[in-house]
Amino acid sequence: QVQVVESGGGLVQAGESLRLSCAVSRSILHINAMGWFRQAPGKQRELVGAMNSFGRTMYADFAKGRFTIFRDTGNNTLYLQVDSLKPEDTAVYYCNPGWSRGGSNWFVPGSDWGQGTQVTVSS
Repeated sequence: QVQVVESGGGLVQAGESLRLSCAVSRSILHINAMGWFRQAPGKQRELVGAMNSFGRTMYADFAKGRFTIFRDTGNNTLYLQVDSLKPEDTAVYYCNPGWSRGGSNWFVPGSDWGQGTQVTVSS
């Protein structure tokens, strides 16, 4: 089992940026892939993007251009940089240890979830 703790959310205005953090309980290099998800009120949880252990990234179509995933392997932390925030980005954001498979949509979520971090964007 892998524990993850998300942080960095908050209340921001449209156009601002946020950097979300995901502290992982063991080496992220030994986790096949890590994903970021979000869940807006009344909506299903959706994948934002993911990074595999080699550093390869993939993003959902809505996330391309404004969302960036990167990591600090020394601190076992995964980050999600979100720029030019929009009100529709309002959601709870989660990170998730998972796996990669073949194809362009290669991230497979695992069963370990944290509490998430709330991002609220005002217009």
